[in-house]
Amino acid sequence: MKPLDTLDEDALKELIAGELGRVRDRSLGLTTDVLDETDLTGQVSPLMSPLVWDLAHVGNYEELWLLRAAAGIEPMRPEIDTLYDAFEHPRAERPSLPLLPPREARAYIDTVRAKVLDSLSSVRFDTDAPLTSGGFVYGMVVQHEHMHDETMLATHQLRKGAPALLEPPGEAPPVSPAGGAGGEVLVEAGPFQMGTSDDPWAYDNERPGHIVDLPSYYIDAEPVTNAAYLAFMEAGGYDDPRWWDAKGWEWRTAGNKRAPAFWTREETGWVRRRFGRVEPVPPTEPVQHVSWYEADAYARWAGKRLPTEAEWEKAACWDPVAGRSRRYPWGDVYEDDRANLGQRMLRPSEAGSYEKGASAYGVRQMVGDVWEWTSSDFHGYPGFRSFPYKEYSEVFFGPDYKVLRGGSWATHPLAVRGTFRNWDYPIRRQIFTGFRCARSAVAA
Repeated sequence: MKPLDTLDEDALKELIAGELGRVRDRSLGLTTDVLDETDLTGQVSPLMSPLVWDLAHVGNYEELWLLRAAAGIEPMRPEIDTLYDAFEHPRAERPSLPLLPPREARAYIDTVRAKVLDSLSSVRFDTDAPLTSGGFVYGMVVQHEHMHDETMLATHQLRKGAPALLEPPGEAPPVSPAGGAGGEVLVEAGPFQMGTSDDPWAYDNERPGHIVDLPSYYIDAEPVTNAAYLAFMEAGGYDDPRWWDAKGWEWRTAGNKRAPAFWTREETGWVRRRFGRVEPVPPTEPVQHVSWYEADAYARWAGKRLPTEAEWEKAACWDPVAGRSRRYPWGDVYEDDRANLGQRMLRPSEAGSYEKGASAYGVRQMVGDVWEWTSSDFHGYPGFRSFPYKEYSEVFFGPDYKVLRGGSWATHPLAVRGTFRNWDYPIRRQIFTGFRCARSAVAA
């Protein structure tokens, strides 16, 4: 895909229409195309919404922003706005709401989409109107639906019973000769630009671009693998409070956590449940479904720490020769053979895969495979301005949320870039999270 800022308005509208269609195909492929009404309306965990809520929510969000805000069209179903407002009702309460049943929800989102496509030609991408400039609001809606698709995948992972999702066809990517060998990469001291000021579809929390000067540090060349994490477990890592943050130790002991989510010990070894399938834990894949507390404990046990998000972004995006940041670790243009993104598999790829996707520093798999925990709390950058609404970013700022970077195998390429910031509570494990470690190059 060409960089968005190189497209004229007609080409950008053509791209938007195509992406709206592709993301909707994905949403339906995770809901009404593969599940019956009971599975769609039931709640598999208080952590997750019923899938039918997600389905109608993406349509309601699209109506709010692309019909009412961008096109000036009168509300279709204003009486359902509060039902699908994520801030009005916690996930645990949503099954008790008078939600649209699956057939009605699909009819609603289909009608919204038809009106959006009809109105797209008449909306002007005026540079003086921040909401529509560069097609921002359309990109926001496409990314939002892809994010909910990833949430739907997390819901599928929590479902019990037979698999509903088929393994996508295709071969695993080749692993580089150094793949799986671990190792570290030195990132030398110096300034770099963090965030962005000119990416037309970047969110408010990625802005503005600003200079950050970091001391030198080492960062793992690959994410921590299942085999490496198992070594921590076998060394008694879950039983030794020395490695744990105080709140993390309280969380571990209260829940008797002994392994990543979905792992079970059997006579033949460790197995995991993955979308209804039970299989041996693959040693060379990046570990996933670990909380921030678990990642932090492993890093301490290994004599390291989690990277700050500034360290993560510099290692991922900064090109020290060109003196500029790249949109992706390998360059400014997305290429399909550089990262495990977009649900091409239902799992991470092996450590060392996608050698062509390495950053300028030679750090691998920084985009795709698993979201990576950082040590940083979620805050706005210097000069942050909330846009287009505070509830996207600003209301989450503070020490309660830790920043994750890089996307996972379930993240769509349009919904992640080197500057993209995700955040969640440090106890979260149902999302597709892993990590890599870092350490300072000069002892303190």
